[in-house]
Amino acid sequence: MVFNSPKGRTGFARIVAAMCYSRDGLLAAFRGEAAFRQLIMLHAVLIPLAFFCPVSRGERALMVAACLLSLIVELFNSAIEAVVDRISAERHLLSKNAKDMGSAAQLIALIMIVVVWGVILLG
Repeated sequence: MVFNSPKGRTGFARIVAAMCYSRDGLLAAFRGEAAFRQLIMLHAVLIPLAFFCPVSRGERALMVAACLLSLIVELFNSAIEAVVDRISAERHLLSKNAKDMGSAAQLIALIMIVVVWGVILLG
């Protein structure tokens, strides 16, 4: 698949093109990655819940930011997996390491959600 690069564009046209690529990336993740859809469902509960918790604005911001960070990590993880799969279907230690490290990053992001929410809500 060939795509047009926004590199030749300037100003507002470049911003619009970049936003379209971002939208395409989010749609690709949602359509093709079960883990991303599961995180969306989890955060569709957690983020609104943060606004009903009796916490300060700063604490609420941290709770929401931790959730959003896990989505960012999942996007990077999915991107790493896509690139590794695109390069070769051959099993290779470096490919395994790259995929495992992406998965480990997501695990740490999820642990961070538990820690942030736990420290804020449980004191």
